[in-house]
Amino acid sequence: MIKFTLMKKIYYQKIACTGLLVIIFFVFQKYTSKDIEDFSDVKFILKSSVNVSLSEFNPNDLNEKQWEKLGFSNQQVKTILNYKTVVGGEFISKEQFKKCFAVSPEKFSELNSYILLPEINKDAKSHHFEGSDKKSIHISITFNPDHYLLNDWIKLGFSERQAEAILKYKNYLGGSFVSKEKFKECFIINDDNYRKLAPFLILPEKTPVHFKRKAENFNAVKKTINSHFDPNILDLQGWQKLGFSEGQAKVIIHYRDRNLKGSFKNLEDIQKCFVISEKKFNELKPYIILNSATFTKNKEAYKAEIKQEKTNFSETDLNSIHFRQLLEFGLDEKSAGSIIGFRKKLGGFVTKEQILETYNIDKDWVGKLISVCPLNTSGIEKYTLADAPEEWLKNHPYFKYSADKIIFYRISYPEDKKIWKFLKLKPEYEARMKLYLK
Repeated sequence: MIKFTLMKKIYYQKIACTGLLVIIFFVFQKYTSKDIEDFSDVKFILKSSVNVSLSEFNPNDLNEKQWEKLGFSNQQVKTILNYKTVVGGEFISKEQFKKCFAVSPEKFSELNSYILLPEINKDAKSHHFEGSDKKSIHISITFNPDHYLLNDWIKLGFSERQAEAILKYKNYLGGSFVSKEKFKECFIINDDNYRKLAPFLILPEKTPVHFKRKAENFNAVKKTINSHFDPNILDLQGWQKLGFSEGQAKVIIHYRDRNLKGSFKNLEDIQKCFVISEKKFNELKPYIILNSATFTKNKEAYKAEIKQEKTNFSETDLNSIHFRQLLEFGLDEKSAGSIIGFRKKLGGFVTKEQILETYNIDKDWVGKLISVCPLNTSGIEKYTLADAPEEWLKNHPYFKYSADKIIFYRISYPEDKKIWKFLKLKPEYEARMKLYLK
């Protein structure tokens, strides 16, 4: 009996083990099967970056708070508003708005259907200028638009406001239109005006492949000279049209009128001017005409100018003292020319000590000069880092080496305190720069 019971127990144990093995087999088979379950319909719910209900809007009408309500950070809002200023004060199309680097592709996709703007620049231009061109464009000669100043654009038929916008766009590109393609992208130049101007533009058809809107590419387009000129009768604008900056043009005129007593006598005189590079001189050389008739005329004018009554130096302002007065005081031409040239570059002296920093001067005589003459600083132009003109920054002796950094940082951080923080300058450099800041 005991033996039978034991056998029965063993039998049930075998059945239980067999059943357990069967269950394990089917479970293993299911989870190692190649028929993987399809999760394609599973969706994850993400919180929207916009916490308010969207409705149609014009991005030109929004203030800072309204941009923030659309989900942009304070810094992104500043960048958007700065970008709007750069492109002329308003967005003219969705295409243009999308290019703002503070607007990500995902964010643009989210807002796209609510934006009340034309889709592309082409549509915007025709709408923007419909019925607004009171003057027609007149052009009959080829020209390089990089050389054109405000009055030149007005003479073509643009309004003063339009001319200012064109120049602002050129500065945005880095000081050159670069190509006909880039010129056409200027929102002021509508399609009809571009068709009129295109045949006369001295610009490459296509934008260089590696073009970037950086300072080193500002001169990507060669300044073109297409007529002869007499360097002894050129004024400030004349030199600028040859491709020189306003600051460089002033130096050339000063060098001619003061150091050379009114005239370039030969090509070597021109070549010696330090702001005219060898490359630029070779470009100008075939077009230079030196008319000897102007030599005598300019020399007589110079002599008449230098004849004067005795100067009372105790009442002569160091920021307005003339070259001839410096000679009268006892300085040599080299010292006098250096002081006048350095003063022009600075836009005026703020302290008397700056005069002693001038290169190539007789410091003993200059020391006597500054001890006698007063210094009036009321006429000196001063700016903040955030609003200083780009050309002023790039030409001023104290700012030019930091100009590109200042221009870059102030796009996103238009506050002097933050710009200083990023510049990380030596205290002595910062102190010099602050002499010309508000």
